[in-house]
Amino acid sequence: MIFCLGAGDMGCRGNRIRGMDSPVPKCEGPGAPGVEGMDSRTYLGRSSMQDGDAQFATYPSLRGRVVLVTGGASGIGEAIVSHFARQSARVAFFDIQHEAGQRVVDGLAAEGCVAPFYLHCDLMDIGALQRAVDEVIAALGTVDVLVNNAANDQRHTIEEVTPEYWDHCMERNLRHYFFCIQAVLPAMRRAGRGSIINMSSISWMIPSTGLPLYTTAKAAIVGMTRTMAHELGADGIRVNAVLPGAIATEKQKRLVYTPEYKAEILASQALKRDIVPEDVARLVLFLAADDSSAITNQSYVVDGGWV
Repeated sequence: MIFCLGAGDMGCRGNRIRGMDSPVPKCEGPGAPGVEGMDSRTYLGRSSMQDGDAQFATYPSLRGRVVLVTGGASGIGEAIVSHFARQSARVAFFDIQHEAGQRVVDGLAAEGCVAPFYLHCDLMDIGALQRAVDEVIAALGTVDVLVNNAANDQRHTIEEVTPEYWDHCMERNLRHYFFCIQAVLPAMRRAGRGSIINMSSISWMIPSTGLPLYTTAKAAIVGMTRTMAHELGADGIRVNAVLPGAIATEKQKRLVYTPEYKAEILASQALKRDIVPEDVARLVLFLAADDSSAITNQSYVVDGGWV
């Protein structure tokens, strides 16, 4: 879960990508759902389980749905954006990593998917976030699914925390979740339905050390998820949380995945393999689809059996 902040960039800039006016987009790249000759219920793709080929689900209810993902340019967020695009959803995402965001758009377009609607946005600027949500709704008509994903797990000690750093960490890891939900609510209420998926973490359950404010924010996200589920259930809006474990993103492998740390992870997990962003994305698809229409107020762990 990556949300990198660029100094001095507090605005949002839109890239309106060709094809976004298509009412029912279709991804026709290799391994995508709906490719000629494949079963309509499943598609064949290379499994992250490193044990040969595996079949993963296609969700007809996601076809044409408008999905908004925060922090979608890299890591788990990129996997979520890509999986929704390959389900023929209409995807928008926010990030402040402009070059990485554009690469995601170009890569999915090259696969044959309708290119996502990418907005460069600093989520710590709530006014900019609200304007960005309005721009997505103006471009795509609504938001059916919101995935609150953006975060930053910068390491810090208790002694280093100042009131200013506390506020900064909560702005990066918690505050924008609430305000993004608030911004999409009118569209979801008009539709009489919606699925909101908040990305938390097992860090507060283990509990992790060396990043107490991040862990605090991730625990708070579960509390917010549960109260929002009851606040919004009468409107037909479902709210769930996903709690990833030690996910082998490129950032984590670059910064913290030493041989010793990987050995510790595998010793803690019941499954003795890397848990990768695609493992998380497939759960998010299910929670967004009509297949989970009776599920709300829940927290789902994807950690290979650590907790």
